[in-house]
Amino acid sequence: MTSPVDRAGFPSQSTEGGAARASSTGRASKPWQVGLIIGRIANFAILRRHLGVGRANLLAADLAAFVERLTPAAIVTVVGHDRLEIHFAGTDHAGFEAALQRLDRAFEAAFEIDGEPYAIELTLGGAIATPHCDEVRLIDEAERALDDAREQREPVLREVGASPDTADRRSLVRDLRGAIGKGELFLQYQPKAHVRQQRVLSVEALVRWQHPVRGLVLPGEFIGLAEESHDITDLTVWTIQQAIKDQRTLAEQGHEVQIFVNISAVLLSDARFVRRACALVESSGASLGFEITETAVIHDPDVAIAHLRTFADIGITIAIDDYGAGLSSLAYLKQLPARELKIDKLFVTQLTSSNRDPLIVRSTIDLAHALEMEVVAEGVETPAALALLSVMGCDVVQGYLISRPLALSALIKFLETDLSGGLDAQKRTLPNFAATARR
Repeated sequence: MTSPVDRAGFPSQSTEGGAARASSTGRASKPWQVGLIIGRIANFAILRRHLGVGRANLLAADLAAFVERLTPAAIVTVVGHDRLEIHFAGTDHAGFEAALQRLDRAFEAAFEIDGEPYAIELTLGGAIATPHCDEVRLIDEAERALDDAREQREPVLREVGASPDTADRRSLVRDLRGAIGKGELFLQYQPKAHVRQQRVLSVEALVRWQHPVRGLVLPGEFIGLAEESHDITDLTVWTIQQAIKDQRTLAEQGHEVQIFVNISAVLLSDARFVRRACALVESSGASLGFEITETAVIHDPDVAIAHLRTFADIGITIAIDDYGAGLSSLAYLKQLPARELKIDKLFVTQLTSSNRDPLIVRSTIDLAHALEMEVVAEGVETPAALALLSVMGCDVVQGYLISRPLALSALIKFLETDLSGGLDAQKRTLPNFAATARR
C-alpha cells in the first residue's frame, strides 16, 4: 500500500487541530500516563471481496505501518485481520485526543492499494487512563468507546480514572434510587428482524440513564451497582412496566411487536420478584420475553429453572442471551424452557473473517433447532454476515445492519417504513435485505 491519494496537505505530525478541540472543551491538561486506541476496519468484508482474501489479510499490517508513521510515539499492534491496537505512554489528554483526531482525518481520503484507490472505513475508539489503572479496565473502556464510535459514526474517547471510591459508589447508588421517580431512566429498543418473514416481530429493551450531573451513564456502570445494592428489583420492575406501556403505544399505532427485557441472574432466585413480574404481565396481557444469560442458572439451578418455567407457563418467551460467551452447558440448556437462543456477537462479528467461527455458529444453529428453539444472531453488521447466516438457517438477526437502538418515536417510524415496503425498504439501515437473505 502506498501513500493515501490526495493527502499532500495532511499535517502528518502537527497536533494543532486536535489540541484546539481539546482546549475548546475547557478541559485542563492532566498528567495522563497511558492510552489505547482500537481501530477496526468497518468495511473489511467488502475490501476482501475486491482485493481477494490473501491481499486483504495483509491490509491490517499495511495500515499499522502507516499509523506508526503518523504516531511515532505509539506502539501499534495488529489484532486479527481487521483490527489495530495503538498504545500510548506518557501522553496527556490534549495530545491523546489530537492523535485520535489525526488518525480519523488520515482515513478521510482514499488509499492506493496495488495501483487502485480504495476507501478504508476505520472506526476508532480510545481510552486514556491515570497511572494506576489496570490494563484490563483500559482495554474494556477502549472496547466500549469502539462500540459507541460505531453507533455515532465518529471517533469516541473515554477517560478512565481510578476505580470509584466507596463514597462515589454510594453516591451513584443513591442517585439511581431516585432516578426512576425523577424520570431520568428511559428505554431504547433495538429491532430484531425475522429472516424468512422479512419483518420486525420483536425488539430488545435497553435501559439508559441520563444523569443530571454525570450525563449519560451506561448500563455497565450502574447495573452491577444495582445488583450489589439490591436495587436491581426496582430497576427491572420499572423496565417491565415501561415496556408494557410502550407496547400499548405501539399497538395503538398498529404495530404488534413483542418486547424482550433483560433479567439479571440475581433475580432468578428471587421468588418475590417472580411473583411481581408475573402479576404485571398477566394483568396487562403484554407480549413480553425475558432474556437471561446462559450462566444465570448455575448458582442455584433448581430454583432458577423452576422460576423460568413459571414465566414460560404464563406465556413469557424465554431467550438465552450471549450463548457461547460463557461456559456453555448442554446439561442446563436442555432443561431450560427457552424458545429462543441468541448467539453471542463475538462469533457473529468475525463470521466472515474467521475459519472456526462459522463452524461454531452453524453447529449452534443446528443444536438450537434440534431443541426446538429459534436462533437470533447478535451483532450483525454486514450484508456478507447476513447472507451467510441466512444460508445457515438462522431465524432472526439483530445488529447495526438492521438498526441501532431507537427511542420509541424513532422505532415507530422504523416500523412504519417496514410495513409500507417490507424490510427491503430500509435502504438506509438495511440495504438489499431481502435479496441478500435469499442468496
